[in-house]
Amino acid sequence: MTALLLPPQPIETLTIPSELDGSDGNNRCRNGTAQIAARNDLDAVRAWLARFVDTKTTFDNYRKEAERLLLWSVLQMGKPLSSLTHEDLLVYQHFLADPQPAARWTADGGRKHPLNDPRWRPFYGPLSGASQRQAMVILNVMFAWLVQACYLAGNPLSLSRQRARRARPRIVRYLSPELWLEVKTWIHAMPKATEREREHHARVRWLFTLLYLGGLRITEVGTNTMGQFFRRGDENGTDRWWLEVMGKGGKERLVPATAEMIAELGTYRRARGLPALPSPGEDTPLVLPIGQSLKPLTRAALHRIVKDVFNGAAQSLRARGEDHAQRADRLEQASAHWLRHSAGSHMADQQVDLRLVRDNLGHASLTTTSQYLHVDDDRRHRETDEKHRIDW
Repeated sequence: MTALLLPPQPIETLTIPSELDGSDGNNRCRNGTAQIAARNDLDAVRAWLARFVDTKTTFDNYRKEAERLLLWSVLQMGKPLSSLTHEDLLVYQHFLADPQPAARWTADGGRKHPLNDPRWRPFYGPLSGASQRQAMVILNVMFAWLVQACYLAGNPLSLSRQRARRARPRIVRYLSPELWLEVKTWIHAMPKATEREREHHARVRWLFTLLYLGGLRITEVGTNTMGQFFRRGDENGTDRWWLEVMGKGGKERLVPATAEMIAELGTYRRARGLPALPSPGEDTPLVLPIGQSLKPLTRAALHRIVKDVFNGAAQSLRARGEDHAQRADRLEQASAHWLRHSAGSHMADQQVDLRLVRDNLGHASLTTTSQYLHVDDDRRHRETDEKHRIDW
């Protein structure tokens, strides 16, 4: 079938000719009861994506890869997604490395355009090897679900060569204690001559406190509020503060709000004209914009603040001479997630029980076996408070 010459359209507004919509695709499930109401490929893909609407980052990534494959299948190959073969998907993986014709598939200048902009394209340029692999992993998940739902008869990606499972590498994207000290020193020396500079300094210090002492993900900083801090008494009658975090995949966890964290929270809130301690259920974002706005900062804005700090500290290091160039290079590579890895690494270095580190960072859900390793919350708070410090 000849490929269509229509321009690519986002999945929300996409219309597919009936002969290509997959209602009679070669790989449709014929022997079984469908578990979804979808009668064509577009509806089936939307049904799969609907499972992730509450997790924005996951939804955006999955939507992007499903949309790209669906458009390529219809517009480039001229066949329904539900007729794609294993060989077709090998061709698609090569296409990801160099989407051609570029005018049709790649945004001019690699820039993002709104979905309703006629300049919108599904790609911003060729995908790296890692991005190609990630795309195929996501599509494998999609195909497997469509098979499970009895929409497809088989998963054309399941024939791909399975790589031997290798030992998980050690975390390398973290800051050594020495490099972490450089970052804290640079933050301490930030300009504070004007009201705006003082407000920015207070925000940076508090943001880094949350990311490091709390081990929070950047998205968790943007989506949780100060009203999620609460205190409760332990077995000795001592009040301990906690932060209830809604994290990745909608999972909740309790993060010990150490004495240091609560002190920093009070300092930041007073700098913003707020009472030192939040009230229960208060909807003030964990980190605020400069000025009077009480709207939460976007994930991109929070990332930019963190990257600016790392870049500033790197420039400060580089100015000391060539001997510091390698450490400066490492700081320039760092991102907000490095602080989460740094928190875990530094807690382990200080001999915080690894089970406590697991619970603090919310790395894994407890299984039937691991619940025998569960350590009580009060001990977790006590050890975290004693051994994991920021020491501004």
